[in-house]
Amino acid sequence: MASSMLTSPKISPFPSPSLKNPSFYIPSSSSLRFSASKAPTFPSFASNSKSSQSLSISSSLNPNPPSAPHRRPPYIPNRIPDPNYVRIFDTTLRDGEQSPGATLTSKEKLDIARQLAKLGVDIIEAGFPAASKDDFEAVKTIAKEVGNAVDENGYVPVICGLSRCNEKDIKTAWEAVKYAKRPRIHTFIATSGIHLEYKLRKSKEEVLDIARSMVRFARSLGCDDVEFSPEDAGRSDREFLYEILGEVIKAGATTLNIPDTVGITMPTEFGQLIADIKANTPGIENVIISTHCQNDLGLSTANTIAGACAGARQLEVTVNGIGERAGNASLEEVVMALKCRGELVLGGLYTGINTRHIVMASKMVEEYTGLHVQPHKAIVGANAFAHESGIHQDGVLKNKGTYEIMSPEDIGLERSHAAGVVLGKLSGRHALRDRLKELGYELDDEQLGNIFWSFKAVAEQKKRVTDADLIALVSDEVFQPEFFWKLVDLQVTCGTLGLSTATVKLNDADGREHVACSVGTGPVDSAYKAVDLIIKEPVTLLEYSMNAVTEGIDAIASTRVLIRAEKSHTSTHASTGELVHRTFSGTGAGMDIVVSSVKAYIGALNKMLGFKEQYPTKASTERSPVST
Repeated sequence: MASSMLTSPKISPFPSPSLKNPSFYIPSSSSLRFSASKAPTFPSFASNSKSSQSLSISSSLNPNPPSAPHRRPPYIPNRIPDPNYVRIFDTTLRDGEQSPGATLTSKEKLDIARQLAKLGVDIIEAGFPAASKDDFEAVKTIAKEVGNAVDENGYVPVICGLSRCNEKDIKTAWEAVKYAKRPRIHTFIATSGIHLEYKLRKSKEEVLDIARSMVRFARSLGCDDVEFSPEDAGRSDREFLYEILGEVIKAGATTLNIPDTVGITMPTEFGQLIADIKANTPGIENVIISTHCQNDLGLSTANTIAGACAGARQLEVTVNGIGERAGNASLEEVVMALKCRGELVLGGLYTGINTRHIVMASKMVEEYTGLHVQPHKAIVGANAFAHESGIHQDGVLKNKGTYEIMSPEDIGLERSHAAGVVLGKLSGRHALRDRLKELGYELDDEQLGNIFWSFKAVAEQKKRVTDADLIALVSDEVFQPEFFWKLVDLQVTCGTLGLSTATVKLNDADGREHVACSVGTGPVDSAYKAVDLIIKEPVTLLEYSMNAVTEGIDAIASTRVLIRAEKSHTSTHASTGELVHRTFSGTGAGMDIVVSSVKAYIGALNKMLGFKEQYPTKASTERSPVST
């Protein structure tokens, strides 16, 4: 069975678990306690007497990879025919969207889901259908379109909807995902002492009965793929955890997800938790064990890999690691760790991910959510393949493997050659397309056409258009929400001799022109006030930031804003009960800093208006983000 995986020291460094005396236990209180007689230990590995053996890595930098590419095994909900295959469960569209300011429109969610399918993720958690009409319709659309797009190899992603353990949520989730070829319901309830006492106000017996009956109810709807999560499993009583997991297996669960909801565990502790569950849960051989690790202590990727080593065969991740608080385990980090080290160190573990689509997925999520990737972020950060030290540069020029454990080509980022084409005002579409492809952007003809004319306008003012300029242009033209308003012209007057004034001309969705003029404390303030006179949607500007994407006085300016409507959509956070106001981000780029600022502001307004137009009723505001 899939969950009865190898437990040799090569794969699992965790000691043999014990039912009565688990080596890792977190009680119902918020404190972390360990038995004085058995302190946690770090994994140890057998030494290798062959001192001449080198550290090999499976990537394009290694001319002799350890083995040929694996084929994805057929999908069976509760079993994986190949014990070394690890399913990737992406929750960018559910947990990832709960990041503050990361509101996504239905179109953006669909675009991201399509890109996740290109990546080859096994399961896409498309959202929380019961949260709002917007979430329900987005999940339903993804189920119909992405969930039925079977490729030439027979691959089609599982489309999953999250639900709390109640009939209304579960029924709503099923109504949204049932259109997919492979639908899944993911239901959860908290199991830790602190959650039972303060959040649920229920006894263990009550929670056990709810979990068992709701999994059974999900199966009764016709769904043969049901995932169950005991929220805050990392701080739950072990004996209760074994009991409730055993009961939901009897009720029909096919996957058991073990969340480190608050990101408190260490890798050895989380690995031991998975090993103990695997050894002590009745019927565990009939299901898949999954992990969901938060990043509060910066250990989500390490914990996820530890879980895989201990026997988990589904790993829950998000693109760029976005999510609640400090985020989740990062898809690109987990996948590349398994790609580079799975064969030689992790007992042959592998995934079905096409890693060459990682860069595009990262850029798409970054632009749509407005959550910028830090430059030193592993795998997808701007500096991930940059070398400034002279010693490093010398080594890389002689052999890239001296300082790179993977090639940028592995993740879909092509190297620009020193003797390559320099883009300028005389460059054509073909050269532009090739360079954008090298940067990880795969654009259709319409998108390329929009970029091309923006590129020409910049090239007329700059002698040389850099990669950073191109990235800013793609952000400004491609990753924008459906427009209700579009900037046509802008004129400002400012300085020390009087008030700043701005005249703005906008086109609405029907192509009609609207003009307004306003004064303000500066050029951006006056321009924003002029836009407000036309659009007439009162908002609060929460954040405004700008940076030059390249050096030099002629650099393109990139602007990001975050807004909230005065009559904003609110949501009740399932964990805290607090009201959370939905916010909307927008980005803009241009040679003129005021133009860039206005584009960003209008982008945020368009996103807000799109959400408001689709779901104007009060019901659409009653949204309940959750954490698992």
